[in-house]
Amino acid sequence: MAGRIRQADVDEVKARTNIADIIGERVALKSAGVGSMKGLCPFHDERSPSFNVRPQAGFYHCFGCGESGDVYSFLRRMDHVSFTEAVERLAGRIGFALHYEDGAAAPETTGRARLYAANAAAAEYFRGRLSSPEADAARRFLGERGFDAGAAAHFGVGYAPKGWSSLHQALRAQGFSDEEQTTAGLLSQGQRGVYDRFRGRLVWPIRDVTGQVIGFGARRLYDDDNGPKYLNTPETTIYKKAQVLYGLDLAKRDISREHRVVVVEGYTDVMACHLAGVTTAVATCGTAFGADHITVLRRVMGDDTTAGEVVFTFDPDAAGQKAALRAFADAKRFNAQTYVATGPEGLDPCDLRLGRGDGAVRALVEKKVPMVEFVLDQRISGYDLASVEGRVGALRAAAPVVADLRDPLLQPEYVRVLARRLGMDTEDVRREVEQVGRGGRHQDAAATAEPAPGEPATRVTIVSLPRTAEIALERDALMGFLQFGHRLDPELVSRSLAQPFRHPALEAVRQAVQAATDRDRPGWAADAVGTVREPYRSLAGQLLAADFPALTDAAAVASATDLARRILVRGLDREKSELLGAVQRVAPQSEEGRRIRLRLREVDVERQRITTDS
Repeated sequence: MAGRIRQADVDEVKARTNIADIIGERVALKSAGVGSMKGLCPFHDERSPSFNVRPQAGFYHCFGCGESGDVYSFLRRMDHVSFTEAVERLAGRIGFALHYEDGAAAPETTGRARLYAANAAAAEYFRGRLSSPEADAARRFLGERGFDAGAAAHFGVGYAPKGWSSLHQALRAQGFSDEEQTTAGLLSQGQRGVYDRFRGRLVWPIRDVTGQVIGFGARRLYDDDNGPKYLNTPETTIYKKAQVLYGLDLAKRDISREHRVVVVEGYTDVMACHLAGVTTAVATCGTAFGADHITVLRRVMGDDTTAGEVVFTFDPDAAGQKAALRAFADAKRFNAQTYVATGPEGLDPCDLRLGRGDGAVRALVEKKVPMVEFVLDQRISGYDLASVEGRVGALRAAAPVVADLRDPLLQPEYVRVLARRLGMDTEDVRREVEQVGRGGRHQDAAATAEPAPGEPATRVTIVSLPRTAEIALERDALMGFLQFGHRLDPELVSRSLAQPFRHPALEAVRQAVQAATDRDRPGWAADAVGTVREPYRSLAGQLLAADFPALTDAAAVASATDLARRILVRGLDREKSELLGAVQRVAPQSEEGRRIRLRLREVDVERQRITTDS
């Protein structure tokens, strides 16, 4: 077993890794000032972005939940990996050969890493078998749906042979044990031992947002297969179907850029959309679209305004309508506007592309209707609107939909839409909506007033600091030192940090920053934050991640330099005040009196020099 990774290698991998690239694979990051980026926090659910990333410092901090750290802690927190696994994963990304304290350069052998490796090997195996003679049915299935070899290769589609142990033996030859294959969801356990879970099926690799294979979806091909039409990887350490979206690895960049996502119902629909130019399409994997999927998409979209679009495609049959109503219940969690697109004659995107071409798929998405209208139509469709009783019943069924709209501009418009649909007076509809709203909003307001789960009640934050000029100077100076300390005059910074601060929380941060002697080393500030004593560590993280008040990088350095000088001047003024008091208490011609007057002159000269330099 490999020993501990050498610390020099740990530091080198971190220095070569851009933390914004790693976090940006999961969170849509936008520029947020000099050297800062911002997005929706991946560690808690929020509507406005409070998650800040400082690539230059290799550090992140959430002003909402308080989570902070470096690139290693981010991977450990997000992917539940060990520190060693996090280092090994990043080293693999940049092609860096790690060295261990026992002298070895060991491969990844830890649990989760082996699951990723096993799934990657299985994907490669399935992909290779698609060209075998046995896979004729699989190739025919793809061809009949308009997918050629190039399309199959783009999505990594493969074929699982009919045998009971084909994959099992192939992976065993590569060094994967039965336990590893079973834990990865590739083998099932029977009375006579283990056997391949996927047999005689067309297979799609399911990847996480970073592009790593975490599981598979497999379609039945043969009449003698008594299993389900679609079979997915079971729940594993790395595969959680409630959080997985097929195609997200391919769609994430366009989703982030366009602030639009199209949610379809199957693997072939995702393929058809992407090939038709709708490259923001994703699909759930063997489960209904739910809250965890929304959380994932909001982070990738950067869903902090109402400018985004989420388009759901549903079949117009009863099952599709039920799915739409289910999605509507959760869709309120989006800031983006939500829509529904249904194909002509009930055609899904795959069939639509096959029968009418790529343009028809694009038109399907463009002809979307607001989800609110779709749901209203579903709610009133079962009522006889020709009768008074039918109209009243329809109003009572549909009013909660309108009452639940958060946008104060949208709600009155949909009151009028519903009134037109029902053929009723607008005022009657408005009164019913308001009555329903009064019964339902109090509970929503109470729910939003609850504190974030796990948030300490007495956590010191930038916002909670006293609003005085003295505290503001100390706060801004520490922000400047942490964020731009490597760009400042080392002697000036050291002298400034030698001055004690008045606020106890900021003094704790100052002591940790002062103790960092290698402020020209990449990542030093994040390490310094980690040494701040509790309960002030979170405040230190905020100071490192907060937007520094400057328009350009050069202006930030100049401002931080000025703050350092002001700290020094403040210290000199304080010393002068103490000296003036002391000189009154001693004899003018005494040795002590002469020493104090000499120091007073030195303080004046030093203060003049500092203010002149600035």
